Amino acid sequence: MGIKTTENHRFYGLSAPLAQTFNNKGKTLVLQYTVKHEQNIDCGGAYIKILPGGSDFDAQKFGGDSPYSVMFGPDVCGSTRRTHVIFNYPPKDDNVLITKDILCEKDNFSHMYRLVVQPDNTFEVFIDGKSVRHGKLEDEFNFLEEKEIKDPAVSKPEDWIDEKKIPDPNDVKPEGYDDISPEVPDSDASKPEDWDDEDDGEWEPPMIPNPDYNGPWRQKQIDNPEYKGEWEHPIIPNPGYIKDDELYNRCVDCTHIGFEIWQVTAGTLFDDIILTDSIEEAQAFAEETFYKKKDPEAAMKNKMDKEENDKKAADKAEDENDGMTLDDIEDADGEEL
Repeated sequence: MGIKTTENHRFYGLSAPLAQTFNNKGKTLVLQYTVKHEQNIDCGGAYIKILPGGSDFDAQKFGGDSPYSVMFGPDVCGSTRRTHVIFNYPPKDDNVLITKDILCEKDNFSHMYRLVVQPDNTFEVFIDGKSVRHGKLEDEFNFLEEKEIKDPAVSKPEDWIDEKKIPDPNDVKPEGYDDISPEVPDSDASKPEDWDDEDDGEWEPPMIPNPDYNGPWRQKQIDNPEYKGEWEHPIIPNPGYIKDDELYNRCVDCTHIGFEIWQVTAGTLFDDIILTDSIEEAQAFAEETFYKKKDPEAAMKNKMDKEENDKKAADKAEDENDGMTLDDIEDADGEEL
C-alpha cells in the first residue's frame, strides 16, 4: 500500500501536516522515503518537499509556486535522471541546487532515498542505504558568494606585452614567390589520338601539383624579446562573502510535508515517509518498512515475469498450431487424418 499517481499528463499536489513543528537548529535533519515506478517511467518527478507553511498553510492551494524549505528526490525525463537536493536560502531569496548531479533509479522496484544534513554543515545522500554523495554544503551548493574575487580596481596595463612570438623582421618573402602556381600542366601528357578539336574543343593537358610550390608564404616567428608573461589579475578577498555557520539549518519551523510533481506517465508509488533528527530512528524505521519488503518484492517481480513469459510462450505455440489439436483434425468423412 502507498500513495500512487494514477492519471497521465497531470500535475499533482498533495500535502500533510507534520505531527509537530520541525526545526533542525543544532540538530540533524533526516528526510527518508521510498519510491517505486511501476509504470516504466519516461518523464516525471517523484521528489518530496518540506514546507514552512505555518498555521495559515492552505493545502488546497499547494502547488509549484508554494515556498518550500527542502526539496529532495528523483526526477526522470528521457535520458535525464537525477536526484534533486535543493534548499531554500533566505539570504539569497532563492532555491539553491546541488552543483553536481546525483543519478536516481528508474526501474520497477522500490528504492529508498535518504537525505542527511548535519549541524557541522555537511550533507549525505543515500539510495537503498548506500551513500551516493556527501560533502560540505558550502562546497557543493552555491549558498555563498566566492571567498575571493578579481580586484575590480585593477586592469591590465595598456603597455603590457603578452605576445610570446612575433614575426621575424629579418625573414623576407623571396622575390617572385607569389608567381609560383600551385598546379602546372602535366608535361608527360599527350593529346589522345581520337581527340577531335571540332567536336571536343581545344585539348589542354591535365593539371598536376607543382613540385616547386610550397604553399602560401608565412613569415617566421621568433621569441618576443618584450614578452612579459601572461598577465594575472590580482585576487582580493570578496567583500560580499559572508560566512554562515548555519547553512545546515534549512528547516526553521517547518509544519508540512508534501509532493508537488508533474508526471507524463503515472504509476509511481510513494511510501515509508519519515522526517526526523535521528539517523538511528530513520534506520530503524527503514528496517521495519523498506527492508522487510525489498527481497519479497524482488521475488514477486521475478515470479510475475516468469508467469508472463510462460504465458507468451504458450500463446505463441497455440498460434502456431492455429489453436487445434490432433483430436480435432478429421477429414470430411469423419476419419482421422
